[in-house]
Amino acid sequence: MIKDASLYRVATMLCASALICVVARGEVGAAATAEWLCFHGPRRDNKSTETGLLPRWPDGGPRLLWTATGLGKGYSSMSVADGLIFTAGMVNKQTYVFAVGLDGKPKWRALNGQSWETTMRHAIGYTGARSTPTYDDGRVYHLSEYGRLVALQAASGKEVWHLDLFERFDARVPKYGLAESVLIDGDRLYCSPGGTKGFMVCLEKKTGKLVWANTDVPGSQAYGSPVLAEFGGFRQVISMSSEAVFGIDAATGKQLWSVQHGNKRDNNATDPIFHKGHVYASSGYGRGSILVRLTPSQGGIEASRVWASRLLDNHHGGVVLVGDHLYGAGHEAKGWFCLDFMTGKPAWNARGKGSLTCADGMLYCLDETGTMSLVEAKPGAHRAASTFRLPRGRTGPYWAHPVVCGGRLYLRHADRLFAYDIQAK
Repeated sequence: MIKDASLYRVATMLCASALICVVARGEVGAAATAEWLCFHGPRRDNKSTETGLLPRWPDGGPRLLWTATGLGKGYSSMSVADGLIFTAGMVNKQTYVFAVGLDGKPKWRALNGQSWETTMRHAIGYTGARSTPTYDDGRVYHLSEYGRLVALQAASGKEVWHLDLFERFDARVPKYGLAESVLIDGDRLYCSPGGTKGFMVCLEKKTGKLVWANTDVPGSQAYGSPVLAEFGGFRQVISMSSEAVFGIDAATGKQLWSVQHGNKRDNNATDPIFHKGHVYASSGYGRGSILVRLTPSQGGIEASRVWASRLLDNHHGGVVLVGDHLYGAGHEAKGWFCLDFMTGKPAWNARGKGSLTCADGMLYCLDETGTMSLVEAKPGAHRAASTFRLPRGRTGPYWAHPVVCGGRLYLRHADRLFAYDIQAK
């Protein structure tokens, strides 16, 4: 079911079908070539390169272009490529990957196995898909909560290959199921089954065949996603387990370094950030943030802790680096934070908790209660230029990370996807 709010208003006021077609083509055309290929974007830094966006929104928020429904339960974010938007959700206890057109109309859905569910009373609302599909060279890759990794044709949703990671690498289902969004670099795919035969693995993206498997990483799978970094003569895959932040040689699978960083819930869901030879890691449940310095040493890499702070103990909403400052929300350390990257010193703190992305010098902050805020990405003070409430009608927290792509703000809640026009005219 699609509700196109902008076209409905035009039709109501003008009753001119010819004009409706023109408006529809313009709205789709503006976003037709834009891409956001995977979770947190093509550089995995959660920063859009777009400019010319609205510096503030009208009262009630930017113009809602359309609402797509029927996307199932879950907290998967969105990727955008080839004129399609990809996400995932649970329908009738099965995990599906969905493709939606830039006009909000459904294109296809593809089954990816059984969905994760829980009998834990506190976690009933956490049920559903969480991994964001990754687009690459005409294919979409998705990892289900139960470890089914699938490659699909992006245009049709037809399955190319799949692999049961838990069976192949002797892994168990984590407490909350897998939530990792896979990383693709060149002809290789990286992910972390967390098994005894492969904690982190590298596969051929075209076939799913094993390239290498690393079994040296301490701890268990911890729900985060990996990032890439070049340093010290190595191309590294950097990620977190339940016990540590670590770096793996992307070419060989050898563990290059590891620094202890765990919490009482074995839950490290926030992606690390690499910047100027340093790695920032954050964890909820009171653990807080650390900065690790990497140093080349005798053909390898040594890692040492620079600072540690209880602040910005990010739960799962993500942290973004803009300039020399970190922005994100704390968990037990309450509120939105801005910290200096090199020192960990706080610049500001404001009420709220949620997920965010960054574009055109602004932070797009989605509170867990459904309030969207446009905040200056500056360390001087917390300044919200605009706020609005997402439409009501569904239950559950607003946990899916927002996406800015093609002059649009995409927001997911429950089984609905909202597309807002944020392009300055």
